[in-house]
Amino acid sequence: MNIIVAVDRNWAIGKKGQLLFRIREDLEYFRTLTTGNCVVYGRKTLETFPGGEPLPYRDNVVLTENESFEVDAMVAHNLDELCRIIHDYPTERIYVIGGASVYRQLLPYCDTAYVTKIDASIEGADAFFPNLDIDSNWQMTEEGENQQSGNSVRFRFAKYRNKRPRDF
Repeated sequence: MNIIVAVDRNWAIGKKGQLLFRIREDLEYFRTLTTGNCVVYGRKTLETFPGGEPLPYRDNVVLTENESFEVDAMVAHNLDELCRIIHDYPTERIYVIGGASVYRQLLPYCDTAYVTKIDASIEGADAFFPNLDIDSNWQMTEEGENQQSGNSVRFRFAKYRNKRPRDF
């Protein structure tokens, strides 16, 4: 499995249920990696999508403990159900896309993390991703050049590899 996430300098990913930044280049990168693949995310993340609808051109799996939750996507209520749903997908075609709780649960099972590192710190951020730079299980394998978005936000793409992913 893969993880894809955008983080600020403090590895923050959100504030009050919203992304910290909307960077066109990052959204294009996300779309390129995930289109035609399986994406796994939580119910709160779904609520941030346009119209609260699953992402088009992807197999969507929503991980939620809410047993009565219904949506036009596959729904898993725990990791066992998620495992059954994604069992037939090649692991390289599965992307975990948020939010913080889902990232924490699935990070140990992921082989690769695609991280957009934003050169800014957001005060009041309340959702965070584990800092892979200090996690001995993870190693950065690629780091792109610094770029500046159309809205003047500096960022770079990085790729990390899990040295000891758990079997799912």
